[in-house]
Amino acid sequence: MSARTDTEVIIGGKVLTVSGNESVEYLQKVASYINSKLNEYAKLDSYKRQSVEKQNMLVQLNIADDYFKAKKQIDLLEQDLKAKDNELYDLKHELIATQIKLDNVSKALKEANETLNEDSKQIIRLETELKEYKK
Repeated sequence: MSARTDTEVIIGGKVLTVSGNESVEYLQKVASYINSKLNEYAKLDSYKRQSVEKQNMLVQLNIADDYFKAKKQIDLLEQDLKAKDNELYDLKHELIATQIKLDNVSKALKEANETLNEDSKQIIRLETELKEYKK
């Protein structure tokens, strides 16, 4: 676990000291994200007309919405990754089985060629004997 980090950030125009086990850069990035959400909403007239309490609640809901959408996307990507891992596992086993079949067919082909060569030699020998017998 990394050391606890304290840093000052500006959120909503206010300087705050935040602490965490993350780097200063990460904590600044989080503060920047919150500020971007505040700025996004501050441009909306309907937001400006709400009480500060409601404004804060809307920003919190929006951030929570972003979080759950990102989490759902991660879950889908993890499921996709798991399916691809399973598919890769199956393909590797299929490749191994196919390689074994190829090796067996290659061995059988080699044996068949050896038998063919022996049979060809036997045919030539018999033809030669037959020619000599006819003489």
